[in-house]
Amino acid sequence: MREEGKITVFLLDDHEVVRRGVHELLSVEADIEVVGEAGTAADALVRIPATRPDVAVLDVRLPDGSGVEVCREVRSQDENIKCLMLTSYADDEALFDAIMAGASGYVLKAIRGNELLNAVRDVAAGKSLLDPVTTARVLERLRDGGGKDDKLAGLTEQERKILDLIGEGLTNRVIGERLHLAEKTIKNYVSSLLSKLGMERRSQAAAYVARLQAERR
Repeated sequence: MREEGKITVFLLDDHEVVRRGVHELLSVEADIEVVGEAGTAADALVRIPATRPDVAVLDVRLPDGSGVEVCREVRSQDENIKCLMLTSYADDEALFDAIMAGASGYVLKAIRGNELLNAVRDVAAGKSLLDPVTTARVLERLRDGGGKDDKLAGLTEQERKILDLIGEGLTNRVIGERLHLAEKTIKNYVSSLLSKLGMERRSQAAAYVARLQAERR
């Protein structure tokens, strides 16, 4: 049984020692309750929707995938679950992907215990820990350098709308709600527009939109 008023947290890390340490750090706090753990992406994708935590603390690098992929999948199913990415490496591309996946925060494992506690509380309260200056720098570094505006000429009006919404960092589900279309339909549109733009990932499309917007300012 959950205790009313507590922040519920799920932990995903492939290192048991790290999980145990974070679990102990969080568990001694009166306002935080750890409701589940996993050591693989596959396990987390089953357990997180089942436990519906307020905050999922996700390791970025996993043996069977990425915490970023877990974040994207979890957030597409339930946007009430906030994701806090935990990593050993200050990796700009992973940070960018985390932003695009809808993560609320991104912290290094070298973080102090009280800072991690504050991060969990802030994320649970709906705050973003993603510094706008860092985010802008990452978008600048990873934008698609080969893109020209004439790439847009091949897109339909609907695909352009969806591209703009990808640029806002929205998930397929939210885009579907905005445009009153099924999530599967949006997924098909995204595949089509990525193909037309000569891109493989939606993060590339988002960076492309950011670059276009910067040029228009």
